[in-house]
Amino acid sequence: MDLAAVVLIQVLYAVASLVIASAGLAVIFGMMKVINLAHGEFMMLGAYATITAHGLGLNLWLAMFIVAPVVVGGIGVVLERLVIRRLYGRMVDTMLATWGLSLLLVGIVTSVAGNTTAGVSAPLGSFRIGAYSVSGYTLVIIGVAVVLALAIRWVLLRTSWGLIARGTMQKPEMADALGISPGKVYSVTFAAGAALSGLAGALLAPLTGVVPTMGGAFIAKAFITVIGGGPAILAGLVGASSLFGAINQVATFLTTPVFGEVALLFAAIVMLRLLPQGITGRFFKGSL
Repeated sequence: MDLAAVVLIQVLYAVASLVIASAGLAVIFGMMKVINLAHGEFMMLGAYATITAHGLGLNLWLAMFIVAPVVVGGIGVVLERLVIRRLYGRMVDTMLATWGLSLLLVGIVTSVAGNTTAGVSAPLGSFRIGAYSVSGYTLVIIGVAVVLALAIRWVLLRTSWGLIARGTMQKPEMADALGISPGKVYSVTFAAGAALSGLAGALLAPLTGVVPTMGGAFIAKAFITVIGGGPAILAGLVGASSLFGAINQVATFLTTPVFGEVALLFAAIVMLRLLPQGITGRFFKGSL
């Protein structure tokens, strides 16, 4: 019974990690159709913003939940205005541009911070379930993922900004005719996606360690999750994260972490072969 509880917590943690790591990409790619290959580097910047602010004496939680999203969101605004804004509607061009941005960001951070691993210790310690020890921070990740999913749903469904953003992404000409600036909406949306990526990097920094190239460990999983989820932003994010996270963690528990990653990739290939439009392309049609 104790082992079953521990496995359940670890499965929920794997699902939550995918939700957090993929939320920013779900906004930028799912809503804006921008192939953001710098998503992992936005996460890396959030991680470095957190450890830098914490190293200067700021409370770790404030560094994670305030400093990292604000810093990366601000960087996202600058990059959107300088680079991305000129490439909307050209997916291949945005892919090449954001790939170049990812290389640039890695190079800049490596020059400033070096190529050594940094990080912070996971807070809250651990608790015991029978003979097993579980990190208390694992529950924080699970809780944040739930709150984040509910917050995204609330913003997109219950706020005027969410409705304007969704409408502008679908019919920018109509939004412009109604006096809404599509450029401002795109800028705010891209900044929101970047901020979510920064928050993800900050939250996962105590678990993974921080190096300039850490984004490479997340970008493939994030794209697999978002593409596997299909056209519905939130339902696809949660559905694909639940499927892939559970498969990954169960395979890891039964074998090794390497086979867990292989199982996730294999599951994604099979699912996209059977459901080329993703989970919400076949199920949950019409959902957010």
